[in-house]
Amino acid sequence: MILKSSRRSSHVAGFVLCGLAAVLAGGQAQAKPNFTGEWKLNASKSEFGPMPAPTSRTDKIAHSDPDLKVTTTQSTPNGDATFELKYTTDGESTNQMRGNPVKSTSKWDGDTLIITSKASFNGTDITFADKWNLSEDGKVLTISRHITAPQGELDQKITLDKQ
Repeated sequence: MILKSSRRSSHVAGFVLCGLAAVLAGGQAQAKPNFTGEWKLNASKSEFGPMPAPTSRTDKIAHSDPDLKVTTTQSTPNGDATFELKYTTDGESTNQMRGNPVKSTSKWDGDTLIITSKASFNGTDITFADKWNLSEDGKVLTISRHITAPQGELDQKITLDKQ
């Protein structure tokens, strides 16, 4: 009897330990990336489609989940611009861009941050659907963007290297 009880306890303890290990591993896999840092555009790895690529772009990101603040400075053939966007990674936010409200909804899908933004510029409604992914080493931020406008749809890939 003692042998059977001891064997049963060992099996129960083994199952408990396996279950605990699975829970801990799952918790680690669910850790969200942190985008904090200064990021510079890698134009050779980016794709802007028919839109002109910026000649330079730097994003300064402050990320303390759920708060995300992005300050972008870029130069384009049309001139230089700096703008600041604030998001909450678990809900809705409103920013101003060129004097127009931009309403965004953000959420996590695993370790991908999804930001969907809607705006109207000169009466033209535009939707931006962004997927933010951080490389395993934390040195490359890739933003896959799908733009929907009355003129059609467009996909972009913005690749930024951590400085």
